[in-house]
Amino acid sequence: MTTEMFLSFHGLLLPKEIHDPESLKFAQDFRFKDNDALAVTYPKSGTIWMQEILPLVLNGGDLTPVQTIANWDRVPWLEEKRLALVVDQLPNPRAMVTHLPYHLMPPSLQTSRAKVIYVMRNPKDVLVSSYYFHQMAAFLQDPGTFGEFMNTFLEGKVLFGKWTDHVKSWRHTELGDRILYLTYEEMVEDLPAALRRLSVFLGRNLSEEVIQKIAEHCSFRNMKANPMSNFSLVPNEYMDSKKSPFLRKGLAGDWKNHFSSEQLAKFSSVIKKELENEDFCLPWSLD
Repeated sequence: MTTEMFLSFHGLLLPKEIHDPESLKFAQDFRFKDNDALAVTYPKSGTIWMQEILPLVLNGGDLTPVQTIANWDRVPWLEEKRLALVVDQLPNPRAMVTHLPYHLMPPSLQTSRAKVIYVMRNPKDVLVSSYYFHQMAAFLQDPGTFGEFMNTFLEGKVLFGKWTDHVKSWRHTELGDRILYLTYEEMVEDLPAALRRLSVFLGRNLSEEVIQKIAEHCSFRNMKANPMSNFSLVPNEYMDSKKSPFLRKGLAGDWKNHFSSEQLAKFSSVIKKELENEDFCLPWSLD
């Protein structure tokens, strides 16, 4: 791990390419509005998907923003440098995303009525997706072999720390009915159903026709073809899509093609141990 590529923020590693002390202070001082919507993910858990979905749910299915504005400006990250540059242009209600744990949220999240959608993905698929991302992103360290990267991941020596710490932080909030928990797998299996839940949660109550229109636009196939969403606008020296496309498969269960039985046993036992005293259950088997 080369320290010059990263900055440490409360013990978390963040790439200097897109974060700096000013952007992190901006995030800590950020003032949420009551009608803001914040999607929260651990990296590689459906962030880009939520950047496509949220504007469409909030605006009633108008495709203009997702066809004309790059996703990082359309639904910016709370902690990244871009937010300060684009926040004043965001339409109302505003949509944002973050990878930060709950305890690093600005105080205004608690005092406002802003709503949070926490998207969780099977950690085995998170690991696989992250492994390929490290191969193509120039601002991240080389992952080594899959087995080596699995150990790095389990030790939390990756962006935004341990997966288990992130999940635990967002399962222990004081947000009450202002937080909705979704899984990536639910969205893969039945996107219209997930969109209906989102629509009700965000007070939009969209018609079935609009739900179907959003689901069609937000299919993996359509997003992969959308230059405003597929990161093809990013120069190759930052992300080399010849090594691995940014939007790779959009599947649930691809981990089965990567883990050996020994790796699976180790991975499952570490995750289970770190979650053994928790009062929530994961929606997937770890074995």
